[in-house]
Amino acid sequence: MNYWLVKSEPYKYSWDDLLKDKWTYWDGVRNYAARNHMRDMKKGDLVLYYHSNEGKEIVGCSRVIKEAYQDPTTDDDKWSAVDIEPVATFKKTVTLKDIKATPELAEMKLVKIGRLSVSPVTPDEFDLILKMGETQLN
Repeated sequence: MNYWLVKSEPYKYSWDDLLKDKWTYWDGVRNYAARNHMRDMKKGDLVLYYHSNEGKEIVGCSRVIKEAYQDPTTDDDKWSAVDIEPVATFKKTVTLKDIKATPELAEMKLVKIGRLSVSPVTPDEFDLILKMGETQLN
């Protein structure tokens, strides 16, 4: 299993929207590196959900339920989408400030390459983020 982080501005599509909808397709990615990460996502991979710009915090964990396919928001076949569903809401959000203050997370892609809307997360980073968020997955 692999681990990922996706970023969304909460006014556009928030964690609460995902909870209400039960699943969504992750679309609109127009960065080649982020797109390539999406194409590497496999069904069952776990995905941290980050609110960008407003909040700047990880608020939940989701799961890939459908691997990369043609992004339905464009006819340009260069772009992909994946489907995700919510798994767990964090009991305590994990802010970007908290992440930057944690030495074990200094190499996290969210910190190093913050502009990416989809990025990989190492197993150790994922486990530590869950712990910081006081969240356990069943």
